[in-house]
Amino acid sequence: MNNKLLSLLGIARRAGRVSLGFDSAVDSMHNGKCRLLLLASDLSERTKRLAARAAEDSDVRTVFLDIPMEELGASVGKYTGIIAVNDRGFADRIISLYNE
Repeated sequence: MNNKLLSLLGIARRAGRVSLGFDSAVDSMHNGKCRLLLLASDLSERTKRLAARAAEDSDVRTVFLDIPMEELGASVGKYTGIIAVNDRGFADRIISLYNE
């Protein structure tokens, strides 16, 4: 599951359908573009709480992954613990892979 999910995130990044990092993700949520928020397992509790609150305010689903920031960063080409998926198709596919 993790390999498929990470591969899909890499494809979404190359397609320009993700926002990486806290500030970009929050901007994406406030602009109504974000469809799914992904948080790494080793993200600080404060950052998780702030990002989840912003997602809740914007009515965006949040997924707490069991994947560390290093692996997430390797899949998208930038060290990050927060990824906002800005495409409904990618978001739906990621959710289905996460639920497997």
